Amino acid sequence: MIKVAVTGAAGQIGYALLFRIAAGEMFGADTPVELSLLELDAALPALGGVAMELEDGAFPLLRKVSLFSDPVEAFRDCDWALLIGSVPRKAGMERGELLKVNARCFLTQGKALSESAKPECKVLVVGNPCNTNAFIAKECAIKLNPANFAAMTMLDQNRAVAQLALKAGVRCNEVSPVAIWGNHSSTQFPDFCHAFIRGVPAEVFVKDPGWFKGVFLEKVQQRGTEIIKARGFSSAGSAANAIIDTVRALRTPTPPGMFFSAAVVSDGSYGIPLGLVFGFPVCSDGKQYQIVQGIKHDVFAQEKIAVTLKELLEEKEQIRTLLI
Repeated sequence: MIKVAVTGAAGQIGYALLFRIAAGEMFGADTPVELSLLELDAALPALGGVAMELEDGAFPLLRKVSLFSDPVEAFRDCDWALLIGSVPRKAGMERGELLKVNARCFLTQGKALSESAKPECKVLVVGNPCNTNAFIAKECAIKLNPANFAAMTMLDQNRAVAQLALKAGVRCNEVSPVAIWGNHSSTQFPDFCHAFIRGVPAEVFVKDPGWFKGVFLEKVQQRGTEIIKARGFSSAGSAANAIIDTVRALRTPTPPGMFFSAAVVSDGSYGIPLGLVFGFPVCSDGKQYQIVQGIKHDVFAQEKIAVTLKELLEEKEQIRTLLI
C-alpha cells in the first residue's frame, strides 16, 4: 500500500486529482492507496465533503482517508507528498511578496516532512512558485534525500506538446516530449529545438521558424494566465493530469532515447548551480531519475535559459534570509 499526503486537498486541483488517485490512475490498478489530506482549519469542513465523496465513490483501492490541519500528522509515514496548496497571487501583489508569503508555508512543510515522513518519501511540489517552493522545502527537510524533491513542469510539457500537435495537425502522441528548461513561470524555455513530430525534427515538419520563436513560446509561457482570464481560476484539471503524468514518469522506467520534464535539484549539469531546483529533461529507471546529458543548445536557446536561470537565482536571493 502507498500512503499519499496531499496538501491543499480541498482546492480545485485537489478535487480534480483525488478521485483519480483513488481509482488507481497514479499508482496502478493493483496498488492500494491511503490518502492523508491537509488543509487549513477554515477549509476542513469543505475537505470533509470531499472525503464523503471519496467514500461514496466506493473505490476498491482506497483503503483509508484521513483529514488534518497539522502538517506533521498529515505527513506521518507517507510515501509520497504532493504539495499542491499555496497562497495564490492576488491583484497588485508583487512576485517577491508572493515568494515570501509562500516561503513560510513551505518552510513549515519541509520541517514537518523531515519530522514525520518516511526517509525515502518522494515530494512533488505543485503550489506556485513551485521551483522555489521546492527549493525551500528540500532545504528544510534535512532528513530527506534532496534528490527526492521535484517541482512540476509536466504541465508546461503537455501544453507545449499540444500546441505543436495543433500546429502540425497531428495527434499529441505523435509529438515527442518537449523539454522545459528553468522556472515554471513566463521565463521558462520550452525546447522546440529538440522536439520531434512523427520522428522528424519539429522545425523541419513545421516550416515556420518565426512561429516557434514567437507564437509557440508565448503561448506555452502565458497559457496559465490565459486560462485564468478565461475561466476566472487557475488550471485545475490539466494540472491534476500533469501531476499524475509526473508521478507515473518518475515511477516507470523511461523508454530508451526518451525523457520527460521535471524541475529537479541540479547536480551542476548544463552549468546550473548545484542545489537549485531547475527544469531539465530527465529519465528514470523506475526508482531514481537522472538528468539527460549531452543536449546541445544554440545561441537562441542559451539566451532563453540564461533568462530563466537569472529569475530563479533572484528568487533564491529573495528568500535567503528566511532559511538562515
